Order: sequence, then structure tokens, then C-alpha cells
Amino acid sequence: MLIAITEADALVRSALERIGYTPDEAVIIADHVMGCELRGVSFGGLSRALSLIDRQRLSPRRPTLVTRETPISALIDGQDQNGYLVAYQAMRMGLDKAKASGLALIGANNTWYSGMYAHYLEIAANEGMIAMVMGSSAPRVAPHGSSEGRFGTNPIGFGFPADGQPIILDLGTSITPIAEVVLAHRLGKPLPEHQAFDALGHETTDPMAALSGAIRVWGGHKGSGLALVVQMMGILMGGGAMPADYRDCGFVFLAVKPDLFMDLAEFKTRIHAYAEAVRAARPVNPDDQVRMPFDRSAQIRKQIVARGTIEVADTIIDQLQTIAQNG
Repeated sequence: MLIAITEADALVRSALERIGYTPDEAVIIADHVMGCELRGVSFGGLSRALSLIDRQRLSPRRPTLVTRETPISALIDGQDQNGYLVAYQAMRMGLDKAKASGLALIGANNTWYSGMYAHYLEIAANEGMIAMVMGSSAPRVAPHGSSEGRFGTNPIGFGFPADGQPIILDLGTSITPIAEVVLAHRLGKPLPEHQAFDALGHETTDPMAALSGAIRVWGGHKGSGLALVVQMMGILMGGGAMPADYRDCGFVFLAVKPDLFMDLAEFKTRIHAYAEAVRAARPVNPDDQVRMPFDRSAQIRKQIVARGTIEVADTIIDQLQTIAQNG
């Protein structure tokens, strides 16, 4: 069904508040969820809100703890809280420290579900910061040449401020995001072939079997190596080497103030000029213009905002409405 953007946002916030989040927390989470919907990433949108609610019911609400801190670093114990809130706290702390000292590295552990990293990267870039984000998670992804999980889906991303639209690269090291597998299960749809294995190591298109087995790694041995690095960075931040499902994940946020090296305005101008040069590269197919990372996402968001509505499966809306009414 089609639902107005404002109505969907209010529904998500209402459902989150109904299960115990404060209004401010609900806004932080809903902004992230709706940001995914506006980029056309439906598996991270209202469907993900249901997953967040399901997982939150398993944990008591406790405040996060900053267990280590210096002028340029901090480590946050998420106290088994929603990663959308823990990662947001890490990002805000990192940006504040980087604005004061030029750079900052913030880690977090004991958390789950940190969401779409482009969300944090765009905020950082719009505040004039270069940023890097990465996060470890449960071993649902098989190393190259294997059918058994040893890595998380392990997103990693980078953001650069520029004149006009920032440059955002956000990628995962699994061939498909775990949230897309969960969404396929919610909608009763099979996965594409050659994406997943069941618990015995056989290829499967059944989302539930894949959730009990493993997802293929993205990028062959190179993607496998990158996934390994991200998982080890999560260990550095106190996350588990092989975390349980939706628990004990590690999160890393790095912020760098460009004027450590050159004037911010000059840097943004040069990044924009370079991006335009990349876009102007001769395409192999004359009908397909070369894009910079985030171009397609920004274009989709512009179109959806102009339309004013998003398309969401009826069953997802029904479930959120039930939660908003009854908890």
C-alpha cells in the first residue's frame, strides 16, 4: 500500500514509544528508518522497525556507559541496547571531539543493529567531516570458498564533504544484507539463487534456511579479506569474535577534520570537481552515465520526497499499527 511519508514516520515513532522508547529516542530511530525508505532501501525501513521492536523486547532498558575516554577517543558499552541509539551516540561524540581536536576514533560494543551507515556518514559530511564507519556482527557470512559462517555482514563506509552533495560510499561484505533475507521471510518470498547456504552447507533459496546457515561473501577473496578486517576491528572495540545473533556487536566511528591538512572550503571544492570528472568519464554504454557513490540514492530520495508517499507491504503496516495500539 501507499502511505504518506509523514504518516509512516508518525506510525514508526508511535510504535517505538509504545514499547518504551522515549520520544527523543523514537525520533532518532525513526529518522534512520525513514531515511532508508526514502532511499528506496525498504529492507532497512519499516520492516526493520519491526525487527528492532522484536529484538528490544528481549532486553531491559539500561543506560549506555562510557568505559574509556581520551580527548580523541572513547569506548562505549552499549549495555545491550539498540545500535541505532548507540551508534548515534558514538557518532555525536566523535564529531564533537573531532571538531575540538581535529580527529576522533570512537568504539562501541555490547550492542546490536546499527543500521545503514550512509545515515551516519551523511550527517558527518554535512557537518564538514571526513568519516569512516564499520561494524562487526554475528557470523552469518561464509568466507570465500566456505559454506559456514565466520564473518558478520560487516558494513563499512566512508563519507566526504563536498560542494553540493557529499560523497558517500556504504557497502556490506555479504552478497546480500541480512535485513533483505529477513524481509524476504516476512513477505514469503524466496531468495535469488546462489546467495545462501543452509545449515548443512547446501545452497538454498529459503530465507529461514539461510538464516540458520550462511550468506555468501561479496567480492570473492577480496571481499572476504575486507570482512575479516572489519570483524577484527570490532574485536578491538570489545565486540565478540563470533557474536551471538543480534548481540555483542562491535562498532567503529572515525571522524577527521579536513582543515588538519587544508582549508575545508578548498577541500570541498576539489572533491566536487573530482566527482564531476568521474561522472564525465566515457561510459561503456552511452545510455548509462557514470555515477558517483550515493548519486542513485540521492536521486531516489528526491523523487520519493517529491511524491510524498512510500510503498510498504500491507502486513508490515498492519503489524506496526497493532504495536502502536497495543504494545
